[in-house]
Amino acid sequence: MTTMPIIELNGQRTWVLVPKKKGEIVLLLHGGMSSSASLLSSIGPHLKKRFRLAAFDRRGHGKSPDNDRPFHYADMAEETIAFIEHLGRKVHLVGHSDGGNVALLVTLRRPDLVRRCVVIGGNFNHRGLVPVEPLRVDSPGFQAWSEKYAALSPDGIEHAATVLHKSLRLFAHEPKLYREELARVSRPVLVMAGDDDVAKLSHTCAFFESIPDAQLAIIPGASHGVLKEQSALCASIIERFLTQSLPVKTLAPIRRPAVSD
Repeated sequence: MTTMPIIELNGQRTWVLVPKKKGEIVLLLHGGMSSSASLLSSIGPHLKKRFRLAAFDRRGHGKSPDNDRPFHYADMAEETIAFIEHLGRKVHLVGHSDGGNVALLVTLRRPDLVRRCVVIGGNFNHRGLVPVEPLRVDSPGFQAWSEKYAALSPDGIEHAATVLHKSLRLFAHEPKLYREELARVSRPVLVMAGDDDVAKLSHTCAFFESIPDAQLAIIPGASHGVLKEQSALCASIIERFLTQSLPVKTLAPIRRPAVSD
């Protein structure tokens, strides 16, 4: 059983999903210009068979209102840390897109709060993205997105353009991590992406190679919408990573140190 209240996180009214029963928690972190509903409806039904699910809509997303501050990943990480502290126990982090970037920052800053971390379609540096035409107010898809945004947001459809502008500025300038910083990650990490995702494949591979003993999953025939396109497969890979014994044992390790029986 779960509760879905509005609580205060760092002084901001925030929609949350809080598990009531004991058990390992998977905290689902949604992407930019999205909401928790996206992950709860895609991989959520599969993961809830094994884990207790938690989620929250970040400021200016989903059912959580916005304020006049810009979007920064550092602030999003602080929101997430505050929510984990509200839960009162360690969690597995599973983040998609912006949520994956936030999951990485939280794992770097507060490894004491994290069991394992899954980053899906994320990027550790803004220069790692494939150049694409961004959504704009005069783009054909803006009206459809703004109506979807307004269906959840207490700020209404008139605030949609503001969220878009804040998001585009965020994507253009953040995150700003480098491979040397990723080497400090001390929790187990799975890097996952579609083979036609928004991050360059070379960037995704660098992401994986820079984190000690990380794991990598590239889903074939999938885009940035991989969690909706391949929900069952992604959930199966995530569950396997979250439950497997570590360090992993392979028959012919090359990048990893050999593990004796």
